[in-house]
Order: sequence, then C-alpha cells, then structure tokens
Amino acid sequence: MDKSDVITLITQSRTQNDYGVWESTETTSDIYAQVESVSQSEFFEGGRNGLNPAYKFIVYAFEYNGETIISYNNERFGVYRTYRTKTDMLELYVERKGGTNG
Repeated sequence: MDKSDVITLITQSRTQNDYGVWESTETTSDIYAQVESVSQSEFFEGGRNGLNPAYKFIVYAFEYNGETIISYNNERFGVYRTYRTKTDMLELYVERKGGTNG
C-alpha cells in the first residue's frame, strides 16, 4: 500500500469569548494516506443523493478521530462516509462542497 500522500485532518470548534462573541478555531493534524479516485458506482450513487464524491483516502483507523473536513492539495473536502476495512484501515470518502473552504 502506497501511503505517500499527506492529508490534513481539520477539526472545527466554536468557543465563546469574554464578550459573548462566538469564535471559530481550527485544529489540524497531518497524516499519510493512500489517495484513490472514487469508483464509478460511488460517484453516480453519490450524485443521485446530492453528493459530489471526489476521493477515497485510506488511512490507519487510529489516526482518524471523526474529523469532518480534510485538506488535500490546497483544497478542502467534506467527509460524507467512512468504511472500516477488515484490517486496521479506514476508508474516508470525501466530497467537494461549499462551506468547507473557510
């Protein structure tokens, strides 16, 4: 398995400052992943359900903590589905969508 690509897992959180104003912060974590295109059936089934499938990232399951945004090649993607394989790997299916680019 070629896990030579680096992806960034992004966690967004909101906190209230001393003046009662909500502020968004991001925490990032870089990990190695195998990057693949989504299958043709995944692409068309996703499109029928209002999704825009882009990639499948294969990562070690212990490195993923439920992050909903991934950055890859200076582009942000939303995670819409995960799949745990029989090994200790996790497939992250992501889509291009508005609202993830800041």
